[in-house]
Amino acid sequence: MSGAFLAGLVAGYGVAIPVGAIAILILGLSARTSFRVGASAALAVATADGLYAAAATLGGASLAGIIAPVAGPLRVVAAVVLLGLAAHGLWRTWSAHRSRRTPTAPVGRGLSTPGRAYAALLGLTLLNPMTVLYFSALVLGRRDTAHADPGAAALFVAGVFLASASWQLLVAGGGTMVGRALTGPRGRLVTGLVSSGLIAALAVVALLPG
Repeated sequence: MSGAFLAGLVAGYGVAIPVGAIAILILGLSARTSFRVGASAALAVATADGLYAAAATLGGASLAGIIAPVAGPLRVVAAVVLLGLAAHGLWRTWSAHRSRRTPTAPVGRGLSTPGRAYAALLGLTLLNPMTVLYFSALVLGRRDTAHADPGAAALFVAGVFLASASWQLLVAGGGTMVGRALTGPRGRLVTGLVSSGLIAALAVVALLPG
């Protein structure tokens, strides 16, 4: 059973460590708001990874066959959501800079609360069909998880969740440090513009074939 847990850790870090739009979103949220908001977003991503790992252990090849035909449309939806977030972040950053105030929204608006950040990042991460295909391939490639008993499957999913959560929380902590280092209006303007630009670029890349 310890082998299944270690396999889950490796799989979780494998899907979490590559820097993409989600990591940039978490960094930006932590830098512009607080570690609580960034940590909530980080745990949402870990939750989605854990759910997809559980689905892969239960569904295997049949689940991958269902997801593959709709991977393209889901990728388009994810790209549209990312472009919307980039535009919203750009508008918030620029309007805050012009009014000479910090670009954090009032509590209860946007993604400035832990609950809203968790819900938004959970939904956005679940839109990524490649995550379930990734876990399905790993599960099918390992005998100890492809035909695992419930205990081993649970350990695999727990390993995925803990690995993803630890990495995403590290990203959130890095965003908090960046936010503290760049507390002035100019620094927040630069980080906001860079974050929105990178998210928009990643959305465009998601739409490219292959």
